[in-house]
Amino acid sequence: MNYTVQQIAEITNAQVIGEGGIIIKNIAFDSRIIYSTKNTAFIAINTHKNSGEKFIESAIDKGINVIISEHLHPQFENVTWIIVENSVDFLQKLARYHFENSHLKSIGITGSNGKTILKEWLYQCLWNEFLTVKSPKSFNSQIGLPLSLLQINTSHQLGIFEVGISKPDEMEKLESVFHPQIGLLTHIGTAHAANFTSEEELISEKIRLFKDSEVIIYNGDNTVTDQKIKRLYAHKKLISYGFKEKNQVFIKNNISKGENIIVQYFDEEISFPAHQRDEATLTNALALITVLKELHIENEKIVEKINALKAVEMRLESIEGIKGNIIINDSFNLDLDSLKTALQFLKEYNKSKKSLVLTDFVGVNSNLKELYEEVSELVNEQHFDSVFLIGDEITKFSDLFHAETFTFVDTKELIENKHLTEIENQIILLKGARKFEIEKLKDILELRKHDTVLEINLNAILHNINYHKSLLKPATKMMAMVKANAYGLGSYEISEFLQHHHIDYLGVAFADEGAELRKKGITTPIVVMNPEQHSYQTIIDYNLEPEIYSLRVLDLFYEALQKSGYDQKYPIHIKLETGMHRLGFKDFELDQLSNTLSSRNLKVQSIFSHLSSSDVPEEKEFTMDQLKTFEKNSTYLIQKLGYTPIRHILNSSGITSYTEHQYDMVRIGIGMLGESPNSEIQKQLQPVVSFKTVISQISMVENGESVGYSRKYKTDHLTRIATIPVGYADGIPRLIGNQIGNVGVNKTLAPIVGNICMDMMMINVDHIPNVKEGDTVTVFNAYPSLKEFAGYCKTITYEVLTSISPRVKRIYIKD
Repeated sequence: MNYTVQQIAEITNAQVIGEGGIIIKNIAFDSRIIYSTKNTAFIAINTHKNSGEKFIESAIDKGINVIISEHLHPQFENVTWIIVENSVDFLQKLARYHFENSHLKSIGITGSNGKTILKEWLYQCLWNEFLTVKSPKSFNSQIGLPLSLLQINTSHQLGIFEVGISKPDEMEKLESVFHPQIGLLTHIGTAHAANFTSEEELISEKIRLFKDSEVIIYNGDNTVTDQKIKRLYAHKKLISYGFKEKNQVFIKNNISKGENIIVQYFDEEISFPAHQRDEATLTNALALITVLKELHIENEKIVEKINALKAVEMRLESIEGIKGNIIINDSFNLDLDSLKTALQFLKEYNKSKKSLVLTDFVGVNSNLKELYEEVSELVNEQHFDSVFLIGDEITKFSDLFHAETFTFVDTKELIENKHLTEIENQIILLKGARKFEIEKLKDILELRKHDTVLEINLNAILHNINYHKSLLKPATKMMAMVKANAYGLGSYEISEFLQHHHIDYLGVAFADEGAELRKKGITTPIVVMNPEQHSYQTIIDYNLEPEIYSLRVLDLFYEALQKSGYDQKYPIHIKLETGMHRLGFKDFELDQLSNTLSSRNLKVQSIFSHLSSSDVPEEKEFTMDQLKTFEKNSTYLIQKLGYTPIRHILNSSGITSYTEHQYDMVRIGIGMLGESPNSEIQKQLQPVVSFKTVISQISMVENGESVGYSRKYKTDHLTRIATIPVGYADGIPRLIGNQIGNVGVNKTLAPIVGNICMDMMMINVDHIPNVKEGDTVTVFNAYPSLKEFAGYCKTITYEVLTSISPRVKRIYIKD
């Protein structure tokens, strides 16, 4: 987009207050990830759950001077305002105008699964045929789709956009904004199905997008989809694809054999090799071929493009580096969209110093001077301390970069230079095209080299938090428990991510945990749930807020406070005993407690208790008794205090089972990690943790031979045994050896055989085809799940996670 403020106002019937001639090329909607302020306006999006207007000040502080808002905030001077009636409607209205005046050929992709993969595959196949624009990441919602459309510029010939809906009646509004010429419907699955009364209603809502499409390409294996599209859109050009021969596009031969895949496209045959032959991949390949044929790409070229397809990697890895560095590895792909995404990700870290490794942009069909001018502008706004450029093209434009800049022909030259390994206490972003193999830099810079890793998906944590928030009132606060190293996931990394996403409180068990977070820059309020007597000075020094559970603790803490010379009201949190019989004030102590508090320079920040059995449906009566006790005692204490602290009692299972007792705040722990005792709730959550390793060696063990220490396992036939580099020193309990536990190899469970060793264990892979040394092994994630793995161990998921050794490398993923 490229409009003046006045033009935007005229297009959307908005009001301008300030300078109307300012040119706007980008609209930012999240003040936390503004990576560029040049020609950028900030839109304060108001929803029923949140108001973006509370982040206006943050956007202005970062240099934004044009604000789009439903209300004027006159306290901010020297700012131009675009005042709108409804922020989301404004965005959609502007996007519709921009799209309808772009005159480009458009592809709209909707469905339940495969939208993003197909979008990326289509882009890989078509960028050098047409000047192409696409949705960044998974921007496909009521807000994401308009923001995607506003990326269109006058040179673009083709646009590929995802469209996603989760509730009835959402597609009608999106179709009014974006009406693609070619409509592509992917697989219809269970995603968001719970919000619809039937599969038919879900399909009907999805295909509203195609109301004005000229061509509709859809998966015809689904009978309901096939019938519905043929009935509603019989007058359009319809092309169905799938595994069934009734489709115009289908696979003719047996996909399980090693021969080429043969696709029947109407009366033609297209043959290509396929390394991955799972149903989802091949279904997506059929959709891809159909779209390419519709765009008149020749068969020979289609096969070339399919053979050249790269796996769609949409994740950034964050790992602990040598010399106190944090390494952000985004060496999977490189274009302007993914560079912007990576720069946004950097905003979630508050290390003051940072460096960038950046390569040539490979396969970009545009003017190189204009491209690298735009790249350098984006990079310069991030104020990197050092920039390392790799490649023949980008190094020619090194003068455009303001940071201390180093140039290299290839990655090997940078490695040999060794300058990168001298950096200390920085965040280092590795961003490059695949051909430069800059993941080799990650191998040099990472602190731990162990093949066994614990991957933590930060987006899944955010999804799970937002799901739990969706059950709450908008004003209800949330405390995230990050004790015990955030259940073994890394307290600083998780806390920093949660702080970035405005969590209200963090909870730790001991003062030292909170102090470490403060030392690393965490400013969110932190509650210490078990403040030991010797730690009171640490609590005061690092502005931590202690749980007070007895008069003895209250006296001792206040004594420490007086000795420290602290002269303001110090925030504390009062724990009430309601039936768990662990810690807390009992009802007969409340009068003495309130009298003591009234005479001391303390402020009760919150009153809380803990449900012992909210995850046990059979104990509902007991839980209700706890809730009644809490209501009675907390109300009494509030009356005695004369002011109203925050109240909270619900933990993760309490949020989902006793929502009506949410009070002012809730506490989330295992729920944010994707675990719930409720099977229906579990379906709505995403797994966060993946414990992975690789196969070190595969051996053929003769009939009757033994495996491992003490000869606990003996083969009864010639057996294929794999050794993997993970053992009880990594957190795998010995009790799950000898065929009690399983791990996952190629989505198949493989039993652990023999005794588990300190650093290794053996698994039986006899029944798994095509397994080879170096293959990934999943200790837990999906095959088996974390809950299933905990079942092997005869324990709970908390214990499994907190038992994983520090020597296991943690990798933080953003999809």
